[in-house]
Amino acid sequence: MKKSTIWIIATIMGLSFLGLLILQISYIEEMAKMKKEQFDESVYRSLYQVSRNLEMNETQRYLMKDVQQTERKAFKQDSVTVDGLDGTVRQSHQFAVAADDGTVYSSFELKTFAIKPANVPKAMILRTDKNSISEASKSLQEIVRNRYVYQKALLDEVVYKMLYTASDKPLKERINFKVLDRDIKVELMNNGINIPYHFRVETADGREVYRCPDYSEEGEGYTYKQTLFNNDPSPKMGVVKIHFPNMSAYIFSSVRFMIPAVVFTVVLLITFIFTIYIIFRQKRYTEIKNDFINNMTHELKTPISSISLAAQMLNDDAVNKTPAMLKHLGGVVNDESKRLRFLVEKVLQMSMFDKQSVSFKKKELDLNELLENIASTFSLRVEHTGGHIYTEIEAVDSAIFVDEVHFQNAITNLMDNAVKYRKPDQPLDLYIRTWNEKERLCFSIRDTGQGIKKENVKKIFEKFYRVHTGNVHDVKGFGLGLAYVKKIINLHEGEIKCESEFGKGTTFTVILPVLEVSGER
Repeated sequence: MKKSTIWIIATIMGLSFLGLLILQISYIEEMAKMKKEQFDESVYRSLYQVSRNLEMNETQRYLMKDVQQTERKAFKQDSVTVDGLDGTVRQSHQFAVAADDGTVYSSFELKTFAIKPANVPKAMILRTDKNSISEASKSLQEIVRNRYVYQKALLDEVVYKMLYTASDKPLKERINFKVLDRDIKVELMNNGINIPYHFRVETADGREVYRCPDYSEEGEGYTYKQTLFNNDPSPKMGVVKIHFPNMSAYIFSSVRFMIPAVVFTVVLLITFIFTIYIIFRQKRYTEIKNDFINNMTHELKTPISSISLAAQMLNDDAVNKTPAMLKHLGGVVNDESKRLRFLVEKVLQMSMFDKQSVSFKKKELDLNELLENIASTFSLRVEHTGGHIYTEIEAVDSAIFVDEVHFQNAITNLMDNAVKYRKPDQPLDLYIRTWNEKERLCFSIRDTGQGIKKENVKKIFEKFYRVHTGNVHDVKGFGLGLAYVKKIINLHEGEIKCESEFGKGTTFTVILPVLEVSGER
C-alpha cells in the first residue's frame, strides 16, 4: 500500500475519532451546564421559600402574642335609651379598638331589640314572640358581621405593629437560626437537593450576624444569596448566604455515566495512533530490509566471485599450476570463505539476540589492557590515513566481567566504524579514554571523522539502519554493527551513548558496572 493512501486513511480515521471525542466532551459539558442551571434554580427557589417561611413565622408569632394583647385593649360601651313618644326601649352595645396613644382604629355599634311593651296586646303575645325570633336571627347575623369587623380591627393593629416596630428589632431577635437551618434543609430536600451545605446570615451592609461552625468562603462561585424580610426598609433587611462545598461532585455525578464512553474513545484513538505508528514502522523496516538485502547481495557477490574464479582457475588445464599459484589461489579461497562466514555469523548473531537465546562465557578482564591491545591492532590502519591513536588511561578500578569474544567485537566495531566513516583524503585521529565515575567504569572512543547528523543519531542503534544516502552507500555494510554493539553492551548491564556533530566527529561513551568481588554472576 502506498504511503499516501495510508496517510489518507489515517487522517480520515483520526479526524473521525477526534470528532467523536469532541462531541462526547461537548455533550458532557452541556449536561453539566444544564445540571448546574437546574441546581441554581432549585437553590434559589428553596431560599425564596425559606424567606417566605421566615416572614410567616414572624407573623404567626405576632398573631399568637399580640392579638390577645390587643383584644384586651378593646373596650365596649352599653347604652339604653327610651323613646319619649311611644315608650320604646332601645338597648345598644358599642365596641372600639384603640392604640396606646388613644387613636381609635375601629369602632362599631351593635343594635339589639327595640321593645314597645305598652303597644303589645296580650292576645298578640304569640305573634309578637314569632316576630321577636325573626328579629333575634337578624340581630345574630349582625353580631357575626360586626365580630368580623372587630377581628379585622385587631389584625390591623397587629399589622401596624409589624410594619413600624418589628423591623426595629435586630436580626438576632427576629430569626431563630435553628429553625432557619431546618427550613433550609427541608426546602432543599423538597427540591431534590440532599448534599451538605453551610450558611451564614448578614445584615444588608455586610455585618455578620450568624455563621455555621464549619462555614467556608472557599469556592465563592458555589455560594448563593437570598434577601430576608424583603418588605422591610433596605437598611433593615438581612441576607442569608448558603455554600455547597461538594457541589462539583454533585454535578459530576449526573454525567458520571458518560466517562466510560470517553475513556473507551480515548483508548480507541490511542490504539489507532499506535497501529498507524506500527504500520509506518513496519513499512520503514521493509524499506530498510530491502536496502539490507541489496547491500548484502553486493557484499556476497565479491567473495563468491573470487572463490568461483579461483575454482575455475584450478579446474582450467591451460593455467600453469605452480606452487606459488596454488598457494595464492588457496589463500584467496580461505580469505573469502572467512569473509562469507563473518557475514553469515553477523546475521545469525542478530537473530539469536532477537530470540534472547545467546549465551556468554564471561571472565574477568582488564578494560585498560583490552583497549590498548585493540588500539595497537588499529594503529596501522589509522596511521595509514595520516592520523594517530591517542589513549588516556585514567580508570583505577578497570576490572570487568564480560564475554571476551563478543565484548572485543563490540569495541572493534566502534573503532572500525571510525575508520570507515572518516573524512575522505583527510587524516583520522582517534582518542580513547577510560575513567571511573562513582561505582561505574567508563570509556569513550572519539574520532575526527565526518560525524552524524542530529536527526540520525537516535536511529543509529536500530537494526538494519544506515544513514540514508539513496540506494548507494560509499561504505558497504548491513546496518548491523551498531545494533550488535548496543545489544552486547546492554546484555552486559551497561549503557552506550552517542554524541556527534556533523562535519566534526563522533564520540561513543560506554558505561559498565565495575567487577564485583563475589566473582561470576
